[in-house]
Amino acid sequence: MIASGTMTVEASIRPDGQFFVWATAKDGRVDALTLKHQLFGWHEASFYGTTIPTAEMDRRSGLLLTPAMAAELLGSPAALMHSDFSWGSRCSSLQRIAITLIDCLRQGQYMPSYSKWLAGQWGWKAIVPKENRATYEEACRMAATDGLDDPDRWLDHILQDWIRNDARIEEAWTRAAGDHPILPSAEHLSQMNTYHRHSSEDDESYVMDEEEWLVAIGWKSDEVPFRTCLRLTEPEIDSDWRLDIVLQHKETPSYVIEYEAGRLGEPDYMPADWAPFLPDCAERHIRKWLRLVPWLGEGERRVSILTDEQAWTFMSEASLRLVQAGEIVLLPSWWEQVKGIKPSLKAVMKSSVGGPGQSLFGLEQIMQFDWKVAVGDMQLSEEQFRLLASKNKRLIQFQGQWIQLDPALLKQVQQMMKRVGKNGLSFRDVLEMHLLGADDDPAAGMDGVSDSGAREQSAVVSSQEESELLDAPLRIEVELNEHLSGLIGQLSHNGHIPRVESPASFQGKLRNYQAEGSSWLHFLRRFGLGGCLADDMGLGKTVQWIVYLLHVKETDKPDAPALLICPTSVLGNWQKELERFAPSLNVYLHYGSGRAKGEEFEVHARKYDLVLTSYALANLDETELSGVTWSSLCLDEAQNIKNVYTKQAAAVRSLQARHRVALTGTPIENRLTELWSIYDYMNPGYLGNLPSFTRRYVNPIEKTNDAVLIGEVQRLVRPFLLRRVKTDTAIQLDLPDKNESKAYVNLTAEQGSLYENIVQELFDKIEKLSAMERRGLILATLTRLKQLCNHPAMLLKETGKLPAVERSNKLVRLLEMIQELREEGDRCLVFTQFVETGHMLHDLLERECGQPVFFLHGGVPKASRDRMVESFQDSKREDHSGIFILSLKAGGTGLNLTGANHVFHFDRWWNPAVENQATDRAFRIGQTKNVQVHKFVTLGTLEERIDAMIDRKQGLNEQIVGGENWITELSTNELKELFRLRKEWIES
Repeated sequence: MIASGTMTVEASIRPDGQFFVWATAKDGRVDALTLKHQLFGWHEASFYGTTIPTAEMDRRSGLLLTPAMAAELLGSPAALMHSDFSWGSRCSSLQRIAITLIDCLRQGQYMPSYSKWLAGQWGWKAIVPKENRATYEEACRMAATDGLDDPDRWLDHILQDWIRNDARIEEAWTRAAGDHPILPSAEHLSQMNTYHRHSSEDDESYVMDEEEWLVAIGWKSDEVPFRTCLRLTEPEIDSDWRLDIVLQHKETPSYVIEYEAGRLGEPDYMPADWAPFLPDCAERHIRKWLRLVPWLGEGERRVSILTDEQAWTFMSEASLRLVQAGEIVLLPSWWEQVKGIKPSLKAVMKSSVGGPGQSLFGLEQIMQFDWKVAVGDMQLSEEQFRLLASKNKRLIQFQGQWIQLDPALLKQVQQMMKRVGKNGLSFRDVLEMHLLGADDDPAAGMDGVSDSGAREQSAVVSSQEESELLDAPLRIEVELNEHLSGLIGQLSHNGHIPRVESPASFQGKLRNYQAEGSSWLHFLRRFGLGGCLADDMGLGKTVQWIVYLLHVKETDKPDAPALLICPTSVLGNWQKELERFAPSLNVYLHYGSGRAKGEEFEVHARKYDLVLTSYALANLDETELSGVTWSSLCLDEAQNIKNVYTKQAAAVRSLQARHRVALTGTPIENRLTELWSIYDYMNPGYLGNLPSFTRRYVNPIEKTNDAVLIGEVQRLVRPFLLRRVKTDTAIQLDLPDKNESKAYVNLTAEQGSLYENIVQELFDKIEKLSAMERRGLILATLTRLKQLCNHPAMLLKETGKLPAVERSNKLVRLLEMIQELREEGDRCLVFTQFVETGHMLHDLLERECGQPVFFLHGGVPKASRDRMVESFQDSKREDHSGIFILSLKAGGTGLNLTGANHVFHFDRWWNPAVENQATDRAFRIGQTKNVQVHKFVTLGTLEERIDAMIDRKQGLNEQIVGGENWITELSTNELKELFRLRKEWIES
């Protein structure tokens, strides 16, 4: 027990509002535990001080109390009579304040704080009795030096704590909040929600006085039986707008009388109980109105007659200002509807546009139309609109309805009519407006043209040119005629495309979806529109284009040949397919040293139905190929022009053709710009130029995955892209299953050591490089680490003899799996992106199997490539190992290798689209077995991390349609986490 008077208690307030309490004794400072027992040994709510936290401050040990707990300690000293202590000098003023605040709360002497509301906050203030006010204010001044700059804030905290911790008080507060809706609920009181007043903090004319505010929030009752209002009355014929003061009965709002100060003494002028409140109440409101809207008063006079301009200003601006300040304004009933309606420009297509006589008009065809200006449900002709605009009024009555005509908007409409009237609307403009303005509902617009006549479809879209006159761009509405409505409906929903029967010259049988694809291509040709056939690999894009080509030859009888450009690796495949399905076509293979050149080329090419060449020659022989306007131009594996800035892509774009087609299973491999490149080839200018497309769509989508913009791109590309996947129920391929699995391996000790050296070397250099050098170093490091994970010999450039298999667990596992599948009579494809790795695998597997192993890479001549494919596909031949190694670039597209039912991705491209394309060399039409796909992943390395990231990175490709450069944009810390080696997976 501490001797009497030996403990002195002090308190101070921390910046966070909590109270720090400590004590001293004659023989030194009192420790926190002793202090806790002395001060709160009686306090049941804190389990007798157990739950009160201790703290250190200014080298003192003490207790940390909430504001409410501090008030309880300081304001209830009687409870501490059993303890021997005295209050220090700092506590005396705090103690007086705490006692006063607790007494005010217990007596209900507090109210909402008007001053805090003015500052945009919610809070309370204590109503201190007059006899205690001087002492309380003096204590507040003294406590301010110790950090208590707002005693009412202490009151807020005490009240919150009581409501939060006492069920009875919480229940009472909930009842009070029900009576006064402005009060925060018990649930939100602890968060001290801000009460946002409807006023401007910079304009004192908005602010209600304290009495008005207390009435407005329901704290005080309003005994006035009427409301004082301003009423605006619209003019009748040859009259003016009137602004009157009216008094509205609170209980019966329909009872309204005009306020006339001169009639206040008349006995029947108003109800008797109104008289005591007039004229003071009305005059107080009038003074406030004039303070808020000064132009309503001219000197001592009040404006009661308004011009059209004044009436519009009053409704659009002044009435809002008055209402925000708590005043009541009565406006014409139509104003709420009219103020939200702005004119929109409507282009009504003429009935002849897009008719049967205009079958081949293309995207740049100029549309003929009549202007209409729509204002709500009302439509004005161009002549009527110009007549109304000439009156130069903001509000005008037309055909019994009021219309708001903003001068800036009128000017914009007139400018747009002039600009579009001069340049015209192209079919591209109309199509984009319809697609971006139409409801993205697959069921909408499916009926095409109804039997009853023209089916009008409307599409609303903002003008592409942002207006400098208005915050929002002008809205243009296009009303389609019967022909365009039907055409756009068919483009949007290709299930309504007219079916074209297979030509008699076609040697084969089309599946139902293939017939739809070839019909779709022919439909687009009819209107001069390019298309992208983007079916999954193996669904027969080749045969669909062949049928299209045969149909064009038989029905259109073109006077020029078609041109097909494809990768060199599939030239032979195209030759075989054309010979098989369309032997009647006269095909010229423009390839090899003996190909036609110069002027001879055009003469020679016109003898054929189809010229077949490669992308490389499209660039080398650009002069020859651009000398012919081709009947049809088709790009197979069109992703080869994904980079618009390459010479190859530029050469292809320079070619002239009546119709353009793209074939690709991967319109997007990495970026949306690749989709733009293909579309700009098919329909030049349709998606705008590349900088605007990048700014409008690519950057926002790739940064934030913006769902609205993704939806816009989907609607824009859908009419010219036909994509079906193998899993579509409508396809009914009856293909076997494709089962994917991961083959996880770990590094050897040698690989682990080399891996860490490479990563350390990267981060020793990376911070010293420019952005371009940094990207180059990262990509080079990725390549080195991939090679290392394959086998150390690939990184160390060891040549001369076969490396030891056991130096790479990945190689060991591959050999084991291949041996097992061969024992079961299966065949396999092995993909790698490194030619050196391919050579190593080829030599090792031939040694292990004792039979020839095929290896296809970019350096293999076409004739050898064709022989490899033919031999591998021949199920009766047993003179080879059944193993086909392919470099990913040379063998990942265009080949039919259904003889294999196992696919190994020995190293990863880290691009799902490219890997799936490679897998589809085996998983395609003609496959009869289940296909097993094995993807190797080296544990503990970047391979494992990126493999996990791949699954999260596929969204863009799948959302729009269906490499590695993104890694270079990671921060250094992100790179460190990506490249970090987890040593638990290194072989000891």
